[in-house]
Amino acid sequence: MTGILSTGTSALLAFQRALGTVGHNVANAATPGYSRQRVEFAARPGQGTSATYIGQGVDVDRLRRLADGLVFARQVDSSGEMGRLEQLSSLSTRVDALLSGESTSLSQPWSAFFGAARGVVSDPTSPVARSQLVTSGQQLASRWRSLDSQLATIEKDTDQKLVTTVADANRLASEIASLNRDIAIAGSNASPDLLDARALRIDQLATLVGVETVEQDDGAMNVFTNGGQPLVLGGRATPLGTTQDPYRPERLQIALEGANGPIRLPSSAIGGELGGLLEFRGRVLDPARAELGRAATAFALAFNEAQRAGVDYNGAPGTDFFSLAPPRVDAHASNTGTGSLSASVTDTGALTGQDFTLRYASGSWSATRADNGEPIALSGSGTAANPLSIGGLSLVVAGTPADGDRFAVSPTAGASASIAVVLQDPAAIAAASPLQGAADASNLGTARIGAAQVTDATAFAAFAGASIEFIDADQYTIDGAGPYAYTAGTPIAGNGWSLTLEGTPAAGDRFALSRTPPRSANNGNARALAGLDTKPLLDGGTTSLTNGLSQLTARVGSAARHADLTLEAQQAIHAQVEAERESISGVNLDEEAADMLRFQQAYQAAAQVIATADTVFQSLLGAIRR
Repeated sequence: MTGILSTGTSALLAFQRALGTVGHNVANAATPGYSRQRVEFAARPGQGTSATYIGQGVDVDRLRRLADGLVFARQVDSSGEMGRLEQLSSLSTRVDALLSGESTSLSQPWSAFFGAARGVVSDPTSPVARSQLVTSGQQLASRWRSLDSQLATIEKDTDQKLVTTVADANRLASEIASLNRDIAIAGSNASPDLLDARALRIDQLATLVGVETVEQDDGAMNVFTNGGQPLVLGGRATPLGTTQDPYRPERLQIALEGANGPIRLPSSAIGGELGGLLEFRGRVLDPARAELGRAATAFALAFNEAQRAGVDYNGAPGTDFFSLAPPRVDAHASNTGTGSLSASVTDTGALTGQDFTLRYASGSWSATRADNGEPIALSGSGTAANPLSIGGLSLVVAGTPADGDRFAVSPTAGASASIAVVLQDPAAIAAASPLQGAADASNLGTARIGAAQVTDATAFAAFAGASIEFIDADQYTIDGAGPYAYTAGTPIAGNGWSLTLEGTPAAGDRFALSRTPPRSANNGNARALAGLDTKPLLDGGTTSLTNGLSQLTARVGSAARHADLTLEAQQAIHAQVEAERESISGVNLDEEAADMLRFQQAYQAAAQVIATADTVFQSLLGAIRR
């Protein structure tokens, strides 16, 4: 009797546990990170010999959590990549929309400005045309500043996102460490729900930071960044933090809070959303601002140079149309010397927009690229007479730098934030060529006066006229002074002026030069101003300003599109990983319903066994009483 009752009771308890587990699965069918649980049974050892063997019922062997460690590792990797690409894609698209949008890009004010310049070419004496050029210049400069301001806002948003993401990552790391302690204490008896809670937080942390995991013998899970820096070791979490850039305090970097202070983490050591934010800033935002500034620098300096080459409506040499701040130089926070650097642009064609770092050691300077540390050619000593020359810049050193002092140089980043129109009087537009020339009627050559320009406004102020006479095709004099060697295509330089001849001169040819008078209808310099948009000024004189701006828009658009396509591909991969996890760990309500019916019937059968044992026992007692 006891054997039958014991067997029935064991079955009743086992199936009750199984029904409870099925109910738990159903209740958590929609719980994020939940892994399906299953009760596994084991037969109790029987009694007797092979001929008289009697079973003793069933026990619950264990409660199994249906999860695959390899699938979990793939899920963690995929979540980190998803977080990275989502940030990179969304922010890159934001920059692309800014630079290519009809109402926000440079396209409309750029076209309007050079359209106004061509209006001055058509009618250089028109006050309306001149005023329109000034107004269009102000609108163009305003759009340039607005674009840089918007990009600066995106950079601030990125920094703020870094702060909030770090806070979320630290909270998750702390919760994982706490769960590790509970799991280690429970040992092999750790509940599946506890393991699910930890796995969910690790996956969420991977989305934010990108992580790798290593399980300890006691069941705790160590968590590291992609670069191998520890975030969670057993029951202890190492918090992340933000630290100021040593060159630019307003910019944040990611650091690990070590025992001896913050340890800055390189961008390559961080994945997830944090990695995406840093990658966006370094690969999309910074190059876009630098390239936008390079175009603004080349445009403003070239237009100013062209302005100074002509004379205005009053006959005076032209003055600068735009103002522009010099390139930015930032000293490292750990510098100990008193040295400082001032930079100026000397060759717009050599500008690359690439930031670089200058280092002073053992009495000499060296330069490396800021993004990859590659050395850059550098010449000069840094004095005013022999400045440091690098990438189209000249840098003059003031004070006394100490060994190891470093300086970050941004040749064009942020330059577009400073561009402004300083010429307010439309009459000051230098539309006229500074010189008028007449060839002598007896000239035998084919040469004629070409383009002329002012080279020194102070010296040109005293210019009252000049006569050029060719001794032969290769020599000439100016007002009897000389002779000077002549090479076709090479400008003839006078005191504060220069001009170029078109054609070939002959011996005895004479040219009389005079100053262009005030209120002249001459448009020689206006043509130069209006043609600057197509003049090859960038990339060593191979790319025009218009093409340079188009290439900037195309590069940002390409980066945004590439990020979008990569995100779409990763989403497909992530969906596959999620589907694989669901096939193993997800709750299938149809399957759970079938199990519930099966265990319910088994439970009822076990109860019937107990009832039968009770009936037999009562029958036996009744027989004894009789």
